[in-house]
Amino acid sequence: MALHQLHDVIRRCQAIPDDGFKAEDYDQFQMAGRSCLEEGKTAEVLDIVTDEKNKEIVKSMGWNLLGPLVKIVLKKEAESLQHCLTTLKHVLEVCSPKELLVGLLEQIEDADVDNIAETIILLLKPLQSALLKLGKKKASSLGMSLSTVLNQISQLPVPYTKEQEEDDVYGLCQCCTALIEFVKPFVDEVDRSRESKAIVAENEQRTELLKFCMKSLGNPVLQSQLDKVPGSAEDPPLRHFAAEILVILSCIGESFPALLLHHLVKKKAEPGFLEEDVKYPMESLACLSYLLFVQHIGIERFPTVFSPVFILQFNMQYIEVLLKSSEESMLSKGLELYEKSLQRTEDSSLPMQLLEVKCFLSVPQDLVTVMTLCPIQHLRTQALAVFQLYMDKFDTEGKHKLFGCLLKINQHAGVQGYIIKNIKNQIDFSLKPGNSNVWFSGPQLLPLLHLVLSLPEGPETDLLQNFDRIMGSLNLLRYLLIRDKEWDNHTGIWTELYKIEENFLKLLHTGLKMSKAHYEAEIKNMEENRRGPKESKAVCTLTVGGEKLSNMTPEMHLQVLQSAMFTFDLIESVLARIEEIIEVKVKP
Repeated sequence: MALHQLHDVIRRCQAIPDDGFKAEDYDQFQMAGRSCLEEGKTAEVLDIVTDEKNKEIVKSMGWNLLGPLVKIVLKKEAESLQHCLTTLKHVLEVCSPKELLVGLLEQIEDADVDNIAETIILLLKPLQSALLKLGKKKASSLGMSLSTVLNQISQLPVPYTKEQEEDDVYGLCQCCTALIEFVKPFVDEVDRSRESKAIVAENEQRTELLKFCMKSLGNPVLQSQLDKVPGSAEDPPLRHFAAEILVILSCIGESFPALLLHHLVKKKAEPGFLEEDVKYPMESLACLSYLLFVQHIGIERFPTVFSPVFILQFNMQYIEVLLKSSEESMLSKGLELYEKSLQRTEDSSLPMQLLEVKCFLSVPQDLVTVMTLCPIQHLRTQALAVFQLYMDKFDTEGKHKLFGCLLKINQHAGVQGYIIKNIKNQIDFSLKPGNSNVWFSGPQLLPLLHLVLSLPEGPETDLLQNFDRIMGSLNLLRYLLIRDKEWDNHTGIWTELYKIEENFLKLLHTGLKMSKAHYEAEIKNMEENRRGPKESKAVCTLTVGGEKLSNMTPEMHLQVLQSAMFTFDLIESVLARIEEIIEVKVKP
C-alpha cells in the first residue's frame, strides 16, 4: 500500500516542473517514503531514489527522508541496514546543502538521549560536507551547527574515572574526537586567510570557532579529569580534546595572554568580532588558565615574560570563579590552579599592596568556605594546605595585614584559631636572633595582639562555639609571657598587660562563671529529674556551641552537659596558668 502510494507520488511529480512542487507534494512524498521504510521496503525505496528519472524529485524532496533513514540505520537491522546506508549516501550527495543542513541539524537536535552519541557520530561528516558546499557564506550556519552539537553533547555524562573514560559507555569521548575532525577544514580556512585583506567572512567564521572553543572549555573540558595516565605515551581522549581546542585557538589567531587578561584589560571592539555575543565566559577562561598552568597543555605558546606575581594576580579572578562552584571537578581545579600559581612565587615575596586588590581577600574567604563546609574530605584537606601556602607567600607587612583582615572577616572559630597559631609562629620567628622585624614586634604588633586577645561579644561570648579561638589566644598569651622577658619586652606585651587583663582576662573569667553556672544548673536539674518517681526515656533538645542538638535521650543530654563543663575546666586551667605567670613576674 505504502509503496503504491510512493509510486503514485513519484509519477505525479515527474510531470511537474522542478520549481512547481507544492507543500502537499513534499508531505505526501515524506509520508509515503517513511511508511515504505518502516514496512521494510528499503530495497524498493533505494531503487526509486537512485533512478535517474527521479533525480530532480529527490534533489528537491529527498532530505525529507533523513529522519526515517537515520532511525533505521541506528537500529542496525541487518536486512535493511545496507539499503538504508546507500539511500542515505545518495540523498546526501544530490540534495541542496541548505535543506540538508536543516534536516541534519533537526535529526541531531531531536535525537533520543540513548542515541545522542551515535546520531552525532553518524551525521557529523555529512553535516561537514553540507557546510563546505555553502562556500564563504557559511559562518552563521557553522555557528548554529556547532551550538546544536555541543548542546546535545552536554547531555552526555562526563566520565569520572580513567576506567570510565576508556569504556566510554555514553560515547562522549567518541563525540569529542569526531568533533575535532569536523571543525578542522573550517579552522584551516581561517588560518589560511588570516593575512588576507578580504577577511570579513573569515572574521565571522573565526568568531563562531572562538565561541565553539569557549563553550567546549566550559563543557565538557571543565568537568573532565585531565591528568595524564602515568606510563602512557598517549593522552586520554578528553585531555587530547582539550589540547586540540587550544590548538584551534592558536590557529584562529587568539593569543592566550590576551584571552586571560580580557576581563582586566577590556579589548576594543573589532569589526566582525561580536565581542558582546562572545563575552568570554569566565568559567571557560578559568579552564584555559587551568590547562596552561596546571596541566601545562599549550604552555609552550604562552610567553615567559610575565612574572609569577603577575600571573597569580590575573589568575585570582579565575580561581574565585572555580572555588565558588559546588561541583567537585571545578573545586578541585580551582584548588590546583591556586596552589600552582602560588608555588611559582617565592616565599615571603608578595607585597602588602596586593591586599588592596579585592580578590586577594575575597578568594581566601572562598577557600575558607571549602575548608569548613565542603563535604569532600580530600578537598577540605587540600584547601587548608593552600590556605597556609597563601599566607606564607606574603612579606612580613603583608602577613601582618592579612592576619588582621582574616580575623575580622572570618567568623569560624577554628579558622580564627588557625590564624592565631600563624601569628604566634611569626612572632616566634621574629624573636630569634637576626630575624627582628617591625611588624611582629613593638608598636606595630600591638593592634594585632589586642585584636587576638579579645572576646567577640564580651562576657556573653559563647565559649563553646569560640573554643578554638579562645584557646589559641590563651596559648599565644602564655607563650609571650614566657618567651618575651619583661626586661626585653620586644613585643610590648608587658607594657600592654594591664589592658589585656582588663579587656580580655577579666571578661573571660566572667564569661566562665556565667557559663559554668548555667551548665551546672542544667546538670542539677537533669539529675533531679532522673531521681523522680518514674524515669522517662523521652527525647529532648539542647543548644550547645550555637548548634541545636535534638532527638537525645536524657543520658545523652547529660553527657553533652558534662562535656561542656570539661571544656570550661580546660579553658580555666590555661587561664589559671597565665595568671600564675603574671603573679610571679609582676607582683612582688
